Amino acid sequence: MSIVIMVGQLILGLSILIILHELGHFLAARAFGIKVEKFYLFFDAWNISLFKFTYKGVEYGIGWLPLGGYVKIAGMIDESMDTDQLAGPPQPWEFRSKPAWQRLIVMLGGVTVNIILGILIFWVLTMRFGDSYIPNSAAKYGIVPGEVGKKIGLLPGDKIVAINGKAVERFDDLTSPKVLLENTVFSIERGTEHVSVTIPRTILNDLSDHGIEEFISRIPRIKFSVDSVYGNSLKGGLQKGDSVVAVNGQSIAFWDQLQVALLNAKGKVADVTAKRNNALVPLKIQVNGDGTIGFARSKEGFPQVKTIYYGFFGSLPIGASRAWGTFTDNAKGLGKIFKGDVKFSKAVSGPVAIANLFGSHVDWVHFWSLVGFLSMVLALMNLLPIPALDGGHAVFLIIEMIKGKPLSDKFLERAQIVGFVILVTLMVFVFGNDIVKQVMKK
Repeated sequence: MSIVIMVGQLILGLSILIILHELGHFLAARAFGIKVEKFYLFFDAWNISLFKFTYKGVEYGIGWLPLGGYVKIAGMIDESMDTDQLAGPPQPWEFRSKPAWQRLIVMLGGVTVNIILGILIFWVLTMRFGDSYIPNSAAKYGIVPGEVGKKIGLLPGDKIVAINGKAVERFDDLTSPKVLLENTVFSIERGTEHVSVTIPRTILNDLSDHGIEEFISRIPRIKFSVDSVYGNSLKGGLQKGDSVVAVNGQSIAFWDQLQVALLNAKGKVADVTAKRNNALVPLKIQVNGDGTIGFARSKEGFPQVKTIYYGFFGSLPIGASRAWGTFTDNAKGLGKIFKGDVKFSKAVSGPVAIANLFGSHVDWVHFWSLVGFLSMVLALMNLLPIPALDGGHAVFLIIEMIKGKPLSDKFLERAQIVGFVILVTLMVFVFGNDIVKQVMKK
């Protein structure tokens, strides 16, 4: 059932993005009097469609090949590669008959709608839920670095007080794209010492394999006490209100220390020392294979989350900033790929990875946040100057405007074929890369 929910959310999210993207092209074309012949969600390869109907001269439908969607505009060389109508003289209602600036607006209509959608989603989410974060001052016991964080020199309990010399206000900033995509230096208080740690330019390669939690945990280091008890802990005599102070002779003060100690003892009976009413109580508790013993920690030790509400109009610039930040962060990520700082196979994700991002249960806040994120990513990807993408068409139109005459139909047809081959090759690679990543995790 969880797979069905993941796939269902993936299809719904991508369908929303594709339909609205193509609607941008559709509305722009109609605004300039250009005839639109088809409007399809997914591709109807070999003219095979799952569903279709005709309304006011436009065929609307759902294709069987879920690799995107398209709007077939009369007099334009596009994904359909239908060049028959170009053999005759240009008609006033055709794409090729319109001025280059009008055609450029039509080609950028989809990207424009994706950007507007991303801003709208982040605006509404900010207006409804505000801007929540953990103040860095609440991390009084420092950070919990993961495998990647420890590799670059971070230690448990480090207090990161500045990023590139600027004081840290939000704990979330420690794992922000700004840190991971730019040349970043952490200023750290480590006990009585002050040290600096530089974030490697290639860190995204490691994070692709291990995940962001293996850099720095999103939750600061915390102390804990036992709340509800079940399973092996209940059998072993652990009680609500206890504090675990040692496991197999190793002193425990923080939650991350307990996790490490239990993972080292998984599958075995551990000697657990609990502090109960100022007395030390020795216990023997069986550790499960996943490094747990069966209890929930009290929420008293968790840092307080701060939320700022901006209202209807005040939320707009915040939402727009979030949307634009998503766009620019992904652009910087592409730049790192071209520079060689990040391997292409580590950076790209396809349908399998995106489905995992949606998750196996329905959380509408998470769903719309991810749709907003993907909308900005789709806008960026479509702006790439690859033939067959909107960006490729836009480049050819700009060249035409500079030259003062259009490029030949034969050139555009060949460019479209080259672009289509490039896109199919990328899709096959990305999909295969997703599968390899999933297999490697198991």
